[in-house]
Amino acid sequence: MDDVATILRERLGLAAPVQVDVQRGEVESFDGFDRERIEYRGLEDDRIPAFLFTPNGRETLGGVVVFHQHNGEFHFGKSEVAGIVGDAFQAFGPALARRGLAVLAPDAITFEDRRGAVQGTEPDLYDWLQHYNAMSHRLLQGDLLMRKCLDDAQRALSVLLQTTGVDAQRVGVAGHSYGGTTALYHAAVDARCRFVCISGAVCSFETRLREGTGILLFETVPGLARQLGHHDLLAAIGPRPAMVVSGTQDKYSRDADQVVARVAGDFITEWRVERGHALEQERFDAMVEWIVGCVCDQAEAHRR
Repeated sequence: MDDVATILRERLGLAAPVQVDVQRGEVESFDGFDRERIEYRGLEDDRIPAFLFTPNGRETLGGVVVFHQHNGEFHFGKSEVAGIVGDAFQAFGPALARRGLAVLAPDAITFEDRRGAVQGTEPDLYDWLQHYNAMSHRLLQGDLLMRKCLDDAQRALSVLLQTTGVDAQRVGVAGHSYGGTTALYHAAVDARCRFVCISGAVCSFETRLREGTGILLFETVPGLARQLGHHDLLAAIGPRPAMVVSGTQDKYSRDADQVVARVAGDFITEWRVERGHALEQERFDAMVEWIVGCVCDQAEAHRR
């Protein structure tokens, strides 16, 4: 098929990545890493808060943007990646920073500190409605939530590069569930993503529609399933390294193995387990090891 990045960018009206002004905030030191709260502006001049993790006491090898999950918990975003709240197996920020990576964890639109009515990590009765409106209000104006989310993602990678000064050949993106979907599409349209780790998010449209699986509002783009599938997105990422993590009992990655089988090349590492959607120690550790390994491989290739 035609170039997927071009098709998606034209379909969404997605602009090229830009430089971003960043406001630096308070830095807290922990065992093996520092965590800094930063803010920058989005396409609509909206405020995007994020946590920036950097190793302390050792060299910074590379960097990764980690997009947080959904899980119906709109009050959790960057703070779950930070290990402050929520699922311990979403705390990729500290785990990766202790291994020598700079990590940026931004709030997605309508999550945590990007909610309109309240901020912080306490739930609000109408959190779900704000998220729904983020899609429906844009559709009403001929716009798409995916365009906004992918523009946010591009800015996050720009911010990571600008604030840390890491080698542009050693940066990538990662995420589980909603975060995995964001990482999948982002890596397909932005060649600056030198690697991508996608968990609980690769599944064909055919399987999801047949089984009645819910579709993320992010991915609700009229006619999208007629234009491309997740195998096309993965193919667009190659030959850059990709990891696809899935569970046989996870409806959101039910046929990930079949999707991967449709993609030519050997750039995809599969990690498939006989479990459901939520991560556990095995998958969490495998993702951390693979991401660190990717950065180290890029560093070794650069030295050669």
